[in-house]
Amino acid sequence: MEKRLPLFLILAVLIFFLWNKLFPPPAPLPRMPAAAPTLSTGTSADTGTGTDTETNLAPAAPVEPPHLADEVERKLELRVGGAEQPGEVGRRGAYRARFSNRGARLVSLELADFYRTVGLSAEQQRDPANWMPLIESVETATGPTGSLVLETMHSSQSLAPGGLGRALWQMEELPAPESGVRFRYSPPGGTVLFEKKIAFEPGTWRVRVTLALENLAAGPSRPLGFSLAPAGVMPPELGDRFYTEPTATAIGRPATSKPYQSDHRAAPGLDEAGALEVPTPFDVGGVHNKYFALLLREAVAQGTLGAALVQPVREVGASPRPLLELGLNLNLALPPPGEKRTWEYVLYAGPKDPAPFVADCPAHQIVVDDDLGWTRGIAKALLYVLHLFHALVGNWGVAIILLTLCVRAALFPLNRRSQTSMARYQKKMKRVQPRLEEAKKRFAEEPQKLREAQARIMQEEGAFPPLGGCLPIFLQMPIFFGLFSALRVSFDLRQAPFFGWIHDLSRPDHLLYLGLELPILPDIEYLNVLPILMVVLWVLQQMGMPKPADEQAARMQKMMMFMPVVFGLMLYNYAAGLSLYMMTTSGLSIIEQKVIKKLWPIDDTELEPKAKKGCGPFSGMMQHLAEKQRAQMKRVQAMQNEKRRGEGKRRK
Repeated sequence: MEKRLPLFLILAVLIFFLWNKLFPPPAPLPRMPAAAPTLSTGTSADTGTGTDTETNLAPAAPVEPPHLADEVERKLELRVGGAEQPGEVGRRGAYRARFSNRGARLVSLELADFYRTVGLSAEQQRDPANWMPLIESVETATGPTGSLVLETMHSSQSLAPGGLGRALWQMEELPAPESGVRFRYSPPGGTVLFEKKIAFEPGTWRVRVTLALENLAAGPSRPLGFSLAPAGVMPPELGDRFYTEPTATAIGRPATSKPYQSDHRAAPGLDEAGALEVPTPFDVGGVHNKYFALLLREAVAQGTLGAALVQPVREVGASPRPLLELGLNLNLALPPPGEKRTWEYVLYAGPKDPAPFVADCPAHQIVVDDDLGWTRGIAKALLYVLHLFHALVGNWGVAIILLTLCVRAALFPLNRRSQTSMARYQKKMKRVQPRLEEAKKRFAEEPQKLREAQARIMQEEGAFPPLGGCLPIFLQMPIFFGLFSALRVSFDLRQAPFFGWIHDLSRPDHLLYLGLELPILPDIEYLNVLPILMVVLWVLQQMGMPKPADEQAARMQKMMMFMPVVFGLMLYNYAAGLSLYMMTTSGLSIIEQKVIKKLWPIDDTELEPKAKKGCGPFSGMMQHLAEKQRAQMKRVQAMQNEKRRGEGKRRK
């Protein structure tokens, strides 16, 4: 088992590496310049080249009385939930939102209670440049993107021939105590009045979106189709190599008694538009990145949510990032003439912290489960134990070490039994090796007889590899992947410190800034210490392994000495929490090699009765296979003899 554990770890890492080669990570986030906290309102030309007026955190200037549409593009910035004060991680509902009446869109949205980096002073926490961006507007070939944009479809196009996404709506700030904006628009002709209200729900991560349609003179009531983009562009948070972001998600279920089903598309690798395949009308649709989500649902189930369409966003710039946009089809209905009808939706705009995230809407659980992958059951159990350790020690890094120790201890009896079986097999092979070498010399030019002789010797000695020796590896694989998934997406590790220079277990540990760009190796922007220590421990573990007697196994062991260095380069930008787990696993293996096995040596005494029958519960199967092999050889030999006799008769 000792020989196989490093191979198992390296193969597991190789799987992750190949996966991320096939699905490359998104480009890193651009650095945003610091900006003084300001609140701006003003007007600009349709091209957006006008100059905004700025004031210091004062309430927005009152807008003119409502009318059907503005004549120029206007922008409005709001700060809600006490966002003008230093942030406090965990306080809900503190945002900065920017709106434009061009298409009645939400231009950008930042969370004021979560930050880009850790260790900020009170003054830095007040700086919006450090707040967590949830929505941003990017330039594309067709213009800037926007969120919560309502647009007509074929059945509703006659109501607004020029469309709604580029129209100039009338915009006003909601009066206290509400926080938000109201948009109104009536297309030329005045047959219908569109209204959109966006209100932030105090003390929560919810945004209420109310759509209204008033029939002024648009004819009889009839069904209409619209599209709504809950999140025009959600930027990736980390650009994590092991988590593709952002991701569009749709969640639905065929009936309330059925489990939720989901479909998703990630921006990296998305080349063309397509529909997300979920039961319709579905429950939730939106976009999420590694730690935050923007998911829209109906406030009261009315069956208005239709198909979910996702398309890549072609950002204009020197280094475009892989981005996407999700549009939800809305099945609305034109009210009778002279009447008004409203539809209300809830947009969750906050962290994917499982407890509040799922409490907000049960359907969000499937997003958490999808992040954990196929080992979600194991991952959830390990996260539960991780939380118990954190409650005990108060440090997530120490909790990871204790969790790894716990998993290792739980698997120790199984590993010990496997190591014993392998030790006995190796001892037996040393004893059988002279006979095998003798057979090689005797039948050096007769491969078939050599195979027959080797099979006969192995059968007589019962020297079959113990298939049970591979069992611990098969059992550890799902545990390894489950723990990897748990640590990879755990919201608790985001900006969680360990000690010293390690301030964020969800990112690589950055000790010193280097800024190196190498042609073959990954960019070494910082000196990361944990991956280097991880490689050192891997090499020490390899060096401490017993030398195999088999020549082929010895060559393989020498080759494996170089693999830790190669994988260390691949994993140089590994998250600190995952590196800590790998280091702890290797450190415990070294302790087992140097200490435990000296105090408690492995019993490699051959068990003769079992040796004659084979090894372990698979001996019957191995004997059956050996008998079938001998029978097959006899049949082949008989056919060859019969063929030679036939050829002899023909010659006569």
